[in-house]
Order: sequence, then structure tokens, then C-alpha cells
Amino acid sequence: MKLPVSKTNAPVWRDITVKSVLPEALKPLETLSRNLWWVWNSAAKNLFRDLDADLWRATGENPVMLLQQLSNERLEEIMNDPEMMERIKVVFDMFNDYMSKPMRKDIPSVSYFSMEYGLCNCLKIYSGGLGVLAGDYIKEASDSCVDMTAIGFLYRYGYFTQSLSVDGQQIANYEPQNFNQLPIEQMTDGNGHPMILEVPFPGRIIYSHIWRVNVGRMKLYLLDTDFDMNSEWDRPITHQLYGGDWENRIKQEYLLGIGGVLALKKLGIHNTIYHANEGHAALLNLQRLVDYVEKGLDFTTALELVRSSSLYTVHTPVPAGHDYFDEGLAHKYLNEFPGRLGITWQDLMNMGRENPDSQDRFSMSVFALNTCQEANGVSWLHGEVSKKMFAGVWKGYSWEESHVGYVTNGVHMPTWAASEWKSFYAEKLGDQVFSHQSDPKAWEGIFKVKDEEIWNMRTTMKNKFINFVKRDFKAKWLANQGDPSAVIKILERINPNALIIGFARRFATYKRAHLLFTDLDRLARIVNNEQFPVQFIFSGKAHPADGAGQGLIKRITEISRMPQFQGKIIFLEDYNMIVAKRLVTGVDIWLNTPTRPLEASGTSGEKAEMNGVLNFSVLDGWWYEGYRLDEKAGWALTDKRTFTDQSQQDKLDAATIYSMLENEIIPLYFAKNSKGYSPEWIQYIKRSIGHIAPQYTMQRMIEDYIERFYEPEAKRFDKISADSFKLAKEIAAWKEKVAAAWDGVKVLEVSTDRDLSQHTNSGEAFTTTIKIDANGLADDLALELVIDKVHDNQESRVGSVPFKVVSKDGNIVTFQLADKLRDPGVFRYSYRLYPSNPELPHRQDFAFVRWI
Repeated sequence: MKLPVSKTNAPVWRDITVKSVLPEALKPLETLSRNLWWVWNSAAKNLFRDLDADLWRATGENPVMLLQQLSNERLEEIMNDPEMMERIKVVFDMFNDYMSKPMRKDIPSVSYFSMEYGLCNCLKIYSGGLGVLAGDYIKEASDSCVDMTAIGFLYRYGYFTQSLSVDGQQIANYEPQNFNQLPIEQMTDGNGHPMILEVPFPGRIIYSHIWRVNVGRMKLYLLDTDFDMNSEWDRPITHQLYGGDWENRIKQEYLLGIGGVLALKKLGIHNTIYHANEGHAALLNLQRLVDYVEKGLDFTTALELVRSSSLYTVHTPVPAGHDYFDEGLAHKYLNEFPGRLGITWQDLMNMGRENPDSQDRFSMSVFALNTCQEANGVSWLHGEVSKKMFAGVWKGYSWEESHVGYVTNGVHMPTWAASEWKSFYAEKLGDQVFSHQSDPKAWEGIFKVKDEEIWNMRTTMKNKFINFVKRDFKAKWLANQGDPSAVIKILERINPNALIIGFARRFATYKRAHLLFTDLDRLARIVNNEQFPVQFIFSGKAHPADGAGQGLIKRITEISRMPQFQGKIIFLEDYNMIVAKRLVTGVDIWLNTPTRPLEASGTSGEKAEMNGVLNFSVLDGWWYEGYRLDEKAGWALTDKRTFTDQSQQDKLDAATIYSMLENEIIPLYFAKNSKGYSPEWIQYIKRSIGHIAPQYTMQRMIEDYIERFYEPEAKRFDKISADSFKLAKEIAAWKEKVAAAWDGVKVLEVSTDRDLSQHTNSGEAFTTTIKIDANGLADDLALELVIDKVHDNQESRVGSVPFKVVSKDGNIVTFQLADKLRDPGVFRYSYRLYPSNPELPHRQDFAFVRWI
């Protein structure tokens, strides 16, 4: 027998995670690590960093992982360091003082639903602006003591990590999150076992774990289906943000809406207002309807109650950005609900169709509009765009008459202002600037600060940013096997004395990152001017399915490696919250060039405001409002469109950018005095901080939501739900009466003492009389003259003038209007009959209209 050289089977490996066990004296660190208060408290964040600076960076600024990986030797050093132990005590006392303040009881409680939350870099449950906005919002809810509970998903893979190949191609890496190493806590039942949420899906139960994120005083609950109680078909529901096909998308939105409401019930949380951040969460109102109906209310009454306590915030300015589901797919997941609600399948589908009784797909946004009393855009301009976009839902009314409102987005100043700036503000403006961020008076002290002190702050932040760029860029370059000598050459060319311009965001084509590269010769002259050096820093990710966006990144990378642009144009890989913070605090100018009006709001420029960085942007989104507050606090491309052809408009805008840089911005920055800075530039910074920054804080934003939506809705909800829902039942019965009689309403006579179709002169009086057979609705109808102005073949709503009821004889109602013609011009007019009830919040709440 010949002996084999070797013989072995495959090894059987078993995972084991060995964590540091914190001594009792260091237990406060564990508590601090499990509450994201540290994200925006500089003392806490710096404390974690100073425990081990290299490990802090290596863990992606994750305090839980940091504490798990600290060596016993380092733990001993910390406990033997009196100064460090005192810092721990001071920060822990600050935290306990913060947490001891109770939530406000004078404003409504809120349940907030969002598909993503950008809270910190190490918790990857966000992809971009929508998520960071939601994260900032719940941080401010904590600071402002708003009794808010948030619902979202704990994604196994989150959004992708970006790297670039040698030729500049984006590579998307989906890295699984280890939940045991995140600043989250799993909810458990009375026996200490993981809490299991049962969500009834068609034909099966889907099970979800519930995780809690402590966001200061706020609680964010995250649903997670990735465990073995679910099938392989259902476990991936919470794998990726916006991942998978349309069926996975409807499963996610079903789980967020239906499952989110069930999770709140299981946790014993009952809030007054339900706020859907985008249409992804719209199905929360479907579950709320079921809950009311199963308590014994009819569907119409239940809808009154749900509507009066619901708000829908839209972030997307184009219809293509909203979710539409084919009827077959919608039926697969929603077919059991009509029976539970006492309505037909057609009734349910019509709630999600812009055109009822058509073959339209089911729109989550339309469903949200039909089940929420109020809706809003995220800037004034986006509110106007949203009115136009949704006008088809209420066809009897023009977009100008829409009830859709707006709240312009803000940013959480304590998160996005650099710790150096926060210390600066505290010293120069006083601590009141933090408690009264939204009050411009709190910022007035900035105008008394010496110019040189502002310049020194900006220089400090710029040098800090450059050091970050050198470290980060070098590490990423070498990781992708780039030429070591080339990276050294690039880094040597980064000039701290240059005017540094930042451009970072999601790389979608409408963001127009390509504008700057329209004329490379002209750009080369700008960046290679030795007397007035200029450098550009780019960063951002493109959606893995967006080939055009990825092409833009590749093109910028290629240009940055051309000899004339090496070290003058730099692309930072893997745009995330850490990179974003460095950019908005370290560059001199924040550049934004979207195709107007496709930027719903944008918030990066607002973060820059908090750090003395000036904006140069298209007049779109928030900057459309911000620039008008002070036109000597930044720069803008005009909102006037010269060409209908977008490529021609792009060329014009690019030429304008070059011209403004060459003739206005660069000369202003380099108009330096004997002390080495430009006094005029400092004035721009002061005006930017003093006049614009206060208006774009998250504190102002949450105050707007409370004042414009939460409080009015809560007041109406309390009113219609009182006395066992007495008024809600009356409104529902009235609507049913009107709907039943509406088609029987007849116009008997229309007469006017002047033929308005002929040419008439302004100031001339007229009287119009209209007689109606009200078919039992004699006390429920109103009539108005509606006027549109016609200009360049375009109509715009001028307004409406109400008729008076001059007589009632049974069902016969006579309306009369005596008025006069006012402004000259070309107009069109019509008469609009509508049901009137003083208990309705607005006309679109019951949009029945008869044109006469």
C-alpha cells in the first residue's frame, strides 16, 4: 500500500467575537456610545477620538466598535489618567443634564416614517440628501424636545461603498453591517428574547426584529427581516436601501407603512400626527384606516380621522421620481384590504390613481395625497412645482389654487458646524446662538467680530481640510494600486493659499457636474494662474444603475489626471458623512449647478453656510430664497432661461460660471490687504452667516412644521374626534349626501346684463344671475366666478369672485354676482359650483366641482 503524502478534511470554522469588557469605572462610555447624542456634541465626539485616534478613524468613527477593540493595556492607561477620567465624568454629566429635560406637552406628538436616515457615518441606513435630512430632523426633534418617534429600516448592506478603478470607473461595494458593532439596541420581550413583530403579508406572516436607535431624547425604531424565521424570499426585504425589483420595492413600502404602524402599536406608542417623509411610507394610512374600521367605524368616517392627522412631505420634483405599481402587483399585496375596509377593489385603486376608474398604475404619492389632509414641498419653489405636478389629482382647481404648501429644508447646525466654529460662535455670539438658532438677532454679533479673526478661522478650517484630503486621497489612491510617485506629485500641488471650490453630491445628470468642463482650455487658464490659484474638489456617488452619472465620475477622474489639471482638480472617493463634513467646513466656495427647477431643496449649501463657506449656485431649491435674503453674501446664476434646448442652455451657463469666476469671485478673494486677507471677502462671509444661516437651521424648519402643519392638524383632529367622533361622522355623512345628490344638481338659468364675450372696458359693471336646482343640497352649495388671464397662449389663474345667494325656494337656489371689470387684458372666465362646508380644511379635501 502506497502511503499518501497527506490527508485531511476541510476545516470547520466557527465565528467568535471577543470584545473588550469595560471596567465599571468606564461604563459611562458604553452609555454614551449607545446614544447618537455624541454625533453633534463636540465634547463627546472628541472624547471618543482621543481614546485612540487611529482606531477611531479605522472604525469609521464608530464608538461601539472602538470600545469593543480597545486593548486592556489602553483601558488601564485611561483609568490611570486623571485628566481623561475627569473628561469622561464631565461629558457624562453633560449627557445626563441633556437627557433630563422632558419632552414638550404643549405641541402634538408625532410619528415620523422615512425609508432612510443619515445620522452618522457608521450607521449605513441612508443614501443621500433625503436620508440626511431625515436624520437631521429627528436630531432637532430631540434638541427641541418634540415628542417624536421615528420608524425606518435596519439595512443589512445599507448603501454601497464607492471605490474607483484605475481608469476612473465607479465600483460599488455592498458590505454587510455587523449589527452587534453598531450604536443600536435590539428590542426584547419580557423574557429577554428578541421582540418579534408579525406583519401579515398576503398568504403569510413576515417576521421582523425591532432595533432602537437612541438619538438624544428621540427614539428611532428600525425593522429588520434578515433572520431565519423568514423565507429566503422575504429575508432580503431589508437587505438594501432601494434595492431589488419593483416587487421588492412594494414589499419594502408595505413593511415600512403597514409594519411600521403595527410596530408602534406593539411598542405601546400612540401619537397624534403621522408624518410620511416621501411616498414610500404612504401605506401607513392604509393600516390606520383598518385600525379605525375594525374598531367599528365606517370607512368614510375613518378616512376623515386619518386624513386630519396625516402629513405627506414630497421631495421629488418630477413625476418619474415617484413610485407607481402595476395593478396586478398592487393586487397581489393589497387585495385583502378592501374587504377589511368595507370598500371595493376599484375604490382602493382609485385612491392611488390620478384618474379614477382608469387603467393608471397605483401611485403611492397619489394615495398619500388622498389620505393626508396636508402635503408640502421642501422649498418655496419646490412647493410651486409640486402644485403643478399634483394638479391632476384635483381637476376642478388650477395648480395656483392648490393647498399643497412648503417648508424649506434646513440643516442641524450642531452636527454640521465644525467644532471650531461652534466654539467660535459660543465665544463671540454667546451660547444663546444655539438655543435660538432660528432667530437672526442671535447671530447679529457676527458683524462685530474682527475681520482677521474670521479669516483665521477660515484658514484653520482650510488647513484641516487639506490635511484630510492628503491623507484620504493618498490612502484611496494607493489602495487602488495607483502609481505612488503620481500621488505624491498630485498632493504636492495642493495649495493652501488657493481659492478652493467644492462640488459634492449625488452624480445624477440633472446636477450638471459636467458644466465646469465645457471649455477645458479656459478652465486650465483659471486653475493654472500662479498669481490667483484656484483648485476644485469633487466628490459623490452615482446610482449603480445610472450609467450616465457613472460616466460623469469617470470623465472628471480622467480630466483630473491630465497634466494641466493634476492637483488642481481632485475627486475624493466614497462620498459619505465624514467626507461631506470635511468639505462643507473646509472649502471656500460651495458650487451647485442643477438644471432648474429639478433641485427640490438641496441642503449641502446650507451646511456650508454654518461654516463661513460661500455659495455659488443656480437659483433653485433653497438658494432661490437664500440668495434673495442678501445678494452680497454669495453668487447666483440667473433663474431666467434663455434657450429651450438644454444643451445650449448648458453652454451659456458654463460660460457664465467661467466669467463670474474670472471677473467677480476670484478677484474678490485675492483682493488682499497687508494682513493677507480680502476685507470684501470677509464681509461676504459675515453677511452669509448673519443674514442667511439663521433661516436655514433645522430649528427653523421644525418650528415651521409645528406651526404650519402639526398644530393646525392636531387641533382639527381633536375637534372632529371629540364626543366619540361626532363631527367626523357628521362630515362623512354630509360628503356621502352630497356625492349621492351631485349628479342630480341642474343648472336652470344663466343670465347677465352684459355680453362679456364682447370687447368691454375696464371699470364697467355687470350683474350675473344663475339659478340652480340643488336636488336636496340647497344649503350646501356655493358658486363663484373664476378668471384666468391669457398671455402668450398661456393661462394663469387670476382669482375667483363669490356669488351671493339671493333667494331659496325649496330646491331652487338663485345666485347673483354684481361686480365690475378691472384690469385690461385678455381673459377667460367660467362659473364654478362646489359643495361648501365650513368644517372642511380646504377645497381639495372634497374636490367636487361643476363648471357652468
